[in-house]
Amino acid sequence: MKIGLFYGSSTCYTEIVAEKIQAFIGEELVDIYNIKDSGLSKINDYDILIFGISTWDYGELQEDWGNLWDEVSGLSVNNKIVAIFGLGDQEGYGEWFIDAVGMLHDEIQPQAPIFIGQWPIEGYQFTESKALAEDKKHFLGLAIDEDSQYEMSDERIEQWCLQILQEIQDKI
Repeated sequence: MKIGLFYGSSTCYTEIVAEKIQAFIGEELVDIYNIKDSGLSKINDYDILIFGISTWDYGELQEDWGNLWDEVSGLSVNNKIVAIFGLGDQEGYGEWFIDAVGMLHDEIQPQAPIFIGQWPIEGYQFTESKALAEDKKHFLGLAIDEDSQYEMSDERIEQWCLQILQEIQDKI
């Protein structure tokens, strides 16, 4: 079971979270790729994927994802297990909190991946998010706020990793 973790990072925070996920799950299980350097072509090498994306300003995509966005809808993720984590600022940009997670989810959903890793909204203070699941009680992936809840990030990452590992076991 090899996992491909693909992320884009402008300020290194998404990269740091990606590295923490890799360290927690295990370097022998998770191959990590900065999409600025690797692009998205290696996605085809994995049946289990983790995507890391941050939301900028007023609901904008992180620049590396934005540069490759035309390729996203054409990714071959049919029947692949996919988890998404995202970074955002719920206090400064509460109307767009982790919108990029929802945008990425919606862009690849027509390809019929098997999504895992929904995360409860409890403990967050935001106004709106495109990353809300249908039940409005979960995000479509892990939500990390390094701006106003930095002290909660490590615990959230560990809990989410345990959760997705269990969900992966349940799906294979």
